[in-house]
Amino acid sequence: MPAVRNVLVVGGGAAGAAVAILLAEGGVTVELVDLKPDVAVLGSGITLQGNALRVLRQLGVWGKIKAEGYEFDTLGLRAPDPAGTLIAELTDIRTGGEDLPATLGMYRPALAKILIERAREAGVTVRFNTRPASLGDLTAQYDLVIGADGLRSWTRRQLGIDVEPQPVGMGIWRTFTKRPASVTRTDLFYGGPAYIAGYCPTGEDTLYAYLVEDVQDRAGLSPEEALATMRELAAAYHGPWDEIRENLTDPARVNYTAFESHIIDGPWNRGNVVLIGDAAHSCPPTLAQGAAQALEDASVLAELLLRDDELTESLWQEFTARRLDRARTVVEASLQLTRWQLAHERGDVPGLMARIAHLVATPA
Repeated sequence: MPAVRNVLVVGGGAAGAAVAILLAEGGVTVELVDLKPDVAVLGSGITLQGNALRVLRQLGVWGKIKAEGYEFDTLGLRAPDPAGTLIAELTDIRTGGEDLPATLGMYRPALAKILIERAREAGVTVRFNTRPASLGDLTAQYDLVIGADGLRSWTRRQLGIDVEPQPVGMGIWRTFTKRPASVTRTDLFYGGPAYIAGYCPTGEDTLYAYLVEDVQDRAGLSPEEALATMRELAAAYHGPWDEIRENLTDPARVNYTAFESHIIDGPWNRGNVVLIGDAAHSCPPTLAQGAAQALEDASVLAELLLRDDELTESLWQEFTARRLDRARTVVEASLQLTRWQLAHERGDVPGLMARIAHLVATPA
């Protein structure tokens, strides 16, 4: 018998949907609620490393992910010069195993839709436009409440945990647009007016592109002004960026957010309520490990809940032991990349990326 019989998952993102699927497949009655009106979340693209793909395969959705996304195994580093000169081509470690690609890019709303559809197939009751009124009533009604409700986690605040994401000094412009034939992987341009100018193919005809700058208050810009600002910043980058920039024509496809980071340094549960994913930890997307770490949280938590026949302190100790240090290492490495860039230091970027890749190549 699983350690729990009925579970409420608060939050329908990657972590919430994943843990709901795994528990439901293991015979647990699972309800999932999300404050959003539907699964069609806003967003551009997402970069999924091999360790994320490993969990997605465990969820039974790898075939659909593969069909929707764009696979690649190398990373390019380019110069911010008139030719967009390729400085280095790095072969990425296949952190999900040799039978999975190193990286896959895809449209973020498509990933969300696939996961929610899979949750429903597994028997999860899914309700959108819903948030519980109070946590106290839920702990009596359910064997376990899982807070997978993101950066601004309602569950975390209900628990009285005062850890909140903090700005790290950078902001990112993102857009989703047509993919030129020249873009077949992620390339990163370091330097120029932006700290990073990059792109990731997300499908046969699409990509998302991004520019990282010193964080600014961009809230007052109209959609048209935001588009013009991103195009102006992108004008310094060439090579494939010249084609990408020509395709930047839709103001509705441009968004701007600040980089933030946090981690709950200690157990992520309080009694029979536990936090996973961005509710427990977050980091700048400099290593593209945010979704991967959230999915790993879900996989490990479901494994322990389905393995044991009782919800005990030893179960929570094992969950903390398997997840806290690993997530903290990823968060700190992601922050180190931002520190080097903010200080204009030439850090060992390839070495740091390789160190984290070797870490996450071992299943959590």
